[in-house]
Amino acid sequence: MLKSMTAFSRKESVSDWGTLIWEMRSVNHRYLDVSIRLADDLRLIEAQVREKINARLSRGKVEVSIRFKPSAQVSSQIAVNESLASQVIEAARSLQPMIGETQPVPAIEVLRWPGVVSQAEADLGPLQQLALELFDTALEDFIQTRQREGQKTAQMLTERCDAIDTIIEKVKILRPEAVERQRTKLMSRIEELDVEHDTGRLEQELVYISQKLDVAEELDRLTAHQSELRDILKRDEPVGRRLDFLVQEYNREANTLSSKSADADTTALSVDLKVLIEQMREQVQNIE
Repeated sequence: MLKSMTAFSRKESVSDWGTLIWEMRSVNHRYLDVSIRLADDLRLIEAQVREKINARLSRGKVEVSIRFKPSAQVSSQIAVNESLASQVIEAARSLQPMIGETQPVPAIEVLRWPGVVSQAEADLGPLQQLALELFDTALEDFIQTRQREGQKTAQMLTERCDAIDTIIEKVKILRPEAVERQRTKLMSRIEELDVEHDTGRLEQELVYISQKLDVAEELDRLTAHQSELRDILKRDEPVGRRLDFLVQEYNREANTLSSKSADADTTALSVDLKVLIEQMREQVQNIE
C-alpha cells in the first residue's frame, strides 16, 4: 500500500494536569528528517517519541510538537523553603533594635525574598505517560492520513498506466503504416526524378529506414515497465525510490520513441506519453 509523505495530524487531550496538544506534519524528503519540539515539562520523552517515529516512518521531513497548558491546580502549586524563611525572619528581627522598629516582620516581605518561594516539584511521570499515549493516537492518525493520500496517488498512477497501455497499442498499429508511407514517399521521389536506380541499393535503403523507425524494442520495454509499476503498487512497503527510478526509465523510452517517430500521429502520441509520465513523476515525488 502506497503512503504519501504529506500528512497532518492534531490530537488534544484534557485532564486534571491540563491540556495536551500534539501536532504532526510532514512533506516530501529524500530521507527521514525528524524535528521535535516539546514543552519543558515533557523533554524527557523526546527519545521515546523519536523511537516511535523511526519505527513507523522511513521517509519525509516530519515536524512534531506538543503544547502543554497546565491546569490552575497544577500551576498554582508552590513550595516554601521554611528553613530559609526562618533565617530571613531572624535576620530581620536582629536588625529591628538597631533601626528602632518593633513591628512583626510582614509575612509577604519574607515570601518575596529570593529562594523562599519556589514552584513545587511535581511527579511528572503520569503526565509524561499521558503525553506518550496521546502521541500514539496522533501517530496512528498521521499514518492513516498518509495511507489515504497514498491510495489516491495509487489510483492516479493506475489511471495513467491504463492510458499508457492505450498509447502503446495505438503506436503498434501506426508503425507499419508509418514505415510503408516512408517507403512510398521514397519510391515517389525516385519516380519524380526519373533516373535509373540500383534496385539492391534501394532495398538496402528501405531496410535501413525500417530499422531506424523500428520502435518494437521501446514498446516492449514500456510494456515491461507497465507490469513492474502495477506490481509495485501492490507492495506493502516503502516504494517511493523504486517508483522514482522506474519513472526515469519510462521517460527514457518516451524520448527514444519521440526521436524515432516519422509521422504526426506517432509524434502526437509521444507527446501524450510524456505528459502522462510527467504527471506520474510529480506524484511519485510524494510517495514514501
